[in-house]
Amino acid sequence: MELVVFLVSLFGFLALGIPIAIVLVLCSMVLMYYGGMWDSMFVMIIPQSMLDGANNYPLMAIPFFVFAGEIMTEGGLSKRVVKLAQLIIGRVRGGLGYAAIVSSVIFAGLMGSSVGEAAALGSLPMMAQAGYKPGRAGGVIASGAILGPIIPPSTNFILLGATVGLSITKLFMIGLVPGLIIGLCLMVTWFFIVRIDGYKEKIEFKKGEASKIVRDAMPAFMMPVLLLGGIRFGVFTPTEGGAFACVYAIAVCTLYYRELTFKGLLAVSARAARTTSVVMLIVATATAVGWFITSAQIPMQVAELFQPLVDSPILLLLSINVFLFLAGMVMDLTPNVLIFAPVFYPLIQQAGIDPYFFGLLFILNLGIGVITPPVGTVLYVVCGIGNIKIGNLVRNMAPFLIVEMLVLFLLLFFPSLSIEPMKFLMK
Repeated sequence: MELVVFLVSLFGFLALGIPIAIVLVLCSMVLMYYGGMWDSMFVMIIPQSMLDGANNYPLMAIPFFVFAGEIMTEGGLSKRVVKLAQLIIGRVRGGLGYAAIVSSVIFAGLMGSSVGEAAALGSLPMMAQAGYKPGRAGGVIASGAILGPIIPPSTNFILLGATVGLSITKLFMIGLVPGLIIGLCLMVTWFFIVRIDGYKEKIEFKKGEASKIVRDAMPAFMMPVLLLGGIRFGVFTPTEGGAFACVYAIAVCTLYYRELTFKGLLAVSARAARTTSVVMLIVATATAVGWFITSAQIPMQVAELFQPLVDSPILLLLSINVFLFLAGMVMDLTPNVLIFAPVFYPLIQQAGIDPYFFGLLFILNLGIGVITPPVGTVLYVVCGIGNIKIGNLVRNMAPFLIVEMLVLFLLLFFPSLSIEPMKFLMK
C-alpha cells in the first residue's frame, strides 16, 4: 500500500504544477504521516537526509562539468564545434542536418547535459534560412540532445553511480559506443528524410577556410579526448576530471580564442551556480524521500511486484523499461534517477543482470524521456529557441524518436553491443 501512496502523491503533486524539489519534500511528509512517524524527532530526518544527500564527494563533479559547459558556450567553443561538423559532412545533400547530428555527438563529449547541448546548438536559424521546415530542424536537434546523458562525461551517469555505488568510470565507458551507435542511426534516418522532404542544400567552404576551421576547433575536439583518456588511465578521477575540464575551458577561451572576458566569466559563474543549485536541491530532497521509501519498505514491495519475472531477465528488463518510459514522460531525468535507481537496483542484482548494462538502459530510457511530451525539458528548450509549436516539433521528431527507441530495444536484446566495448575500453 505504501507504494501506491507514494506514486499517487508523487504524480498528484506533479500534476498540480508544483516544482519537483518541493514535490519530493511533500512526498516525504506524506510517507512520514502515513507511516505514523509524525513527531518532532522524525521531522528532523528530512533536513538531515537532505544535507547527507548533498554532501557526497562524487557529486562534486556535477558543478565542475556544468561550469565547463557554460564556459564553452560563452567562450566560443560551441560555434567552432558546429563549424567543424559542417566542414566534416556539410558537403553532402542535407549537410546542415548531418552537421547538427555530428555536433550533438561532439557536444555530448563536452557538456554531458541534454538541455545544455540543445541550447548550445545554434543550427536552427541556419537551417531555417536553408529552407528546412522549422519542426524538422528542431526535431534533428532535440533528438540529438539525448546523447548528452549517454556519451561521457554524463552528469546523469555521475548521479547514478553516486546513488547506487557503481564505478562512474565504467559507466562512462559503457555509454560511449552505444552513444555513437545512436548518432549513426540518426544520420541514417536523416538520409531518408532528406530525400522524402526534398532538401538539396550543401555547405561549401573556400579553400583557405578549412585549415582555419580545423585549427580553431582542435582545442574543443581535444578536450573530450584528454578528459576520457585521463579518467580511463587513472590520471584523475571523474571529479578531478571535471576540475580539469573547467581549467582547460577557461584557458582555451581566455588565452587562445580570447572571447571570454573577466566580466563574462563572472556571468558564466553565476549561471553555472544557479543550474548547480537546482540540481543539488533535487538531489538533496530525493535523498530525503529515499529515506522514507526505504523505511516504508517500498523497494521490497517493488521486488515482490516484479518477482515473477526475476527468472527471465529479458522480461524483467522489458517491464522495468516500460515503467521508466512512462515515468520519463511526466518527470525529468534527474529525479527519476534519484528515486527509481535505488528501488530497481536490488531487483537487478537478484536477477543476475550486469549492473552497468542496466545503468546504460536506465539512463538511455530516461534520456529519451526528455524529448517526449508532456514534460520533455529539451522539447521546451528547442521550441523556445526556434519559436516552434510543440505539436509541430513532436510530429517532425517522431521518426528520430522511433529510431532511438529501436536502438534501446536492440541494446536490451543484445547486451554484448555495450558490455564488450566497455570491457575492451577498461583493459
